[in-house]
Amino acid sequence: MPDDLPTMKTVVSRREFVWSGALVAAAFAAPTNVLAQTQERLSSAEALPIRLGLASYTFRNFNRAQLIGFMKQLNVFALNAKDVKDHLPMDPQEEASALADYAGAGIKLHAAGAIYFANDADADIRAKFEYCKRAGISVIVAGDPAPETLPRIEKFVKEYDIRIAIHNHGPEDKLWHSPLDVLKAVKGMDPRIGCCIDVGHTVRAGTDVVQAIHEAGPRLFNVHMKDLTNFQSKESQVAVGDGIMPVRKMFEALVATKYKGFVDLEYEIHPDAPMQGVIASFAYMRGVLAGMGLAGRGD
Repeated sequence: MPDDLPTMKTVVSRREFVWSGALVAAAFAAPTNVLAQTQERLSSAEALPIRLGLASYTFRNFNRAQLIGFMKQLNVFALNAKDVKDHLPMDPQEEASALADYAGAGIKLHAAGAIYFANDADADIRAKFEYCKRAGISVIVAGDPAPETLPRIEKFVKEYDIRIAIHNHGPEDKLWHSPLDVLKAVKGMDPRIGCCIDVGHTVRAGTDVVQAIHEAGPRLFNVHMKDLTNFQSKESQVAVGDGIMPVRKMFEALVATKYKGFVDLEYEIHPDAPMQGVIASFAYMRGVLAGMGLAGRGD
């Protein structure tokens, strides 16, 4: 296990209200019986309007055992898994081994991605749906599928009853700058085809992220959370709460639209030592939720 975990003293100064008394206990209480407490947590989370999860890409430089260890320390048990390192391999046998590890740790997979659909061919698309079906995953976060591929993907959405959430990648993306581009393309298609709003890429595309949440409505299936200090700079990413992202307003919009998915932290900076920023990000988000009167962690 990499020795990059900050002490409580290291993090306290950045958001003291988040780290106060009972909130710290709620955010980082270590479970004594992981499986029993996880089941209780997942059951109670169903009633919460905001559920927090983790995008495994955050820990892309760490293997699955390390990822699981980090998640236990964070007390986060909802995972958006990616085929990076050995997090969720595409090979069926290796995938089965990963799923057993997650089940043993009480971790529930709710989404996978980003998964890329570069080939407009049945065999390639089916393999990716089978991959998610084996994992019991209900949302595929799709990276850059070409518009002409969407009708073929739609056929598999209907067959497998697995939702497709097209991920926007900001101004550099040749196809999907903003969630609004996705919504235009999928209008009239099966309602299980929608978007994954990456909030950082959305604001860099010049789109009002709160408005985008409202416009997406029932076609919003996943949210990738991050923060920036400059909405024109991809390199300005910081821990959630240290930037200018309207986190509370986004949460309020998700509640207002009756969002059913997860808000997954995707912390893309400091890939070799991300834990300090990840801890701070979850603490801040939990603090915002507590300030909104939404008791519980939601993850």
